[in-house]
Amino acid sequence: MTDLVRAHVHVKGRVQGVGFRAHVEYHARQLGGLTGWVRNIGYDTVEAIAEGERENVERLIETMKQGPSMSRVDESTVEWENVTGEFQEFETRRSL
Repeated sequence: MTDLVRAHVHVKGRVQGVGFRAHVEYHARQLGGLTGWVRNIGYDTVEAIAEGERENVERLIETMKQGPSMSRVDESTVEWENVTGEFQEFETRRSL
């Protein structure tokens, strides 16, 4: 039996204009089996929801905490939520 989880992640810092969302989407797809989305909020925050096997979701969270080379993550939060299965793939959404 697989351990499916859902994480709601926020990272704050220099995360805009550095390819952060593309970086997250790329890694989510590379990990395989992850669904959800990533988007910008305001000028210094990226938000993501990821569902999938615990190990892969935790890897994506670590990827978000590191960010691409030109970014700087000052703080991050993770909220574990109930899996809904509502997503078909992992995608980048429009900014808020």
